[in-house]
Amino acid sequence: VLLFVGVSLVQLSQTSETKTVSNVEQSPMLGLVAVLLSCCSSGFAGVYFEKLLKGSEISIWMRNIHLAGYGVVVGLFGVFWTDGSTVQEKGFFYGYNAWVWWVIAMQAFGGLLVAVVVKYADNILNGF
Repeated sequence: VLLFVGVSLVQLSQTSETKTVSNVEQSPMLGLVAVLLSCCSSGFAGVYFEKLLKGSEISIWMRNIHLAGYGVVVGLFGVFWTDGSTVQEKGFFYGYNAWVWWVIAMQAFGGLLVAVVVKYADNILNGF
């Protein structure tokens, strides 16, 4: 809520409809609409995710595997669409260092933590 209010105040404080900053046209109203849509879709996604977890007989771990499967397919498609030749030439893990592995581990742990919080608490607690 606070993020929404802050962004709304910044967007609405600009009186002109469009501005040009470094040759990029900006529209405050379009930005406000994008923030509104983002907040609504995020809220609906959280509620739907909670409904799936609590209203299903499938375990939380199996649900995570299902969601990860979709993410892997979409991610691999994106990788090969944009950097397919580089991946084929140098390999998928080219350029990975300790920091990259650390970020991957933290993201994986965060995903599991969110799933457990939603499973045993509720969607509102997930945001805090």
